[in-house]
Amino acid sequence: MKMMNQDFVKLVCFDGSNCPCWKDKMMFLLTFLKVAYVLDPNQPTSVAKEYEYNDAKAACLKRKEDELLCRGHILNTLFDCLFHLYASMKSSLEI
Repeated sequence: MKMMNQDFVKLVCFDGSNCPCWKDKMMFLLTFLKVAYVLDPNQPTSVAKEYEYNDAKAACLKRKEDELLCRGHILNTLFDCLFHLYASMKSSLEI
């Protein structure tokens, strides 16, 4: 799992009233962590040929880890009432 300096960014919790500011800061953080691509619905999911299987398997594993990291960062910045509402969603794009 990727680690980051706790002092790098301190996002204000999202409470529903600070959406534009929170959204921009969240996208900056996720872009910095190089996981924002999982939020792109147009991101192609590759169909691997047999000789590309190992590369595709590694890419799939990386995407799953990045999805988990992205989801965790988004959930971490929600107020408790919103956290409980969205915690059951498995996809960061869905959140």
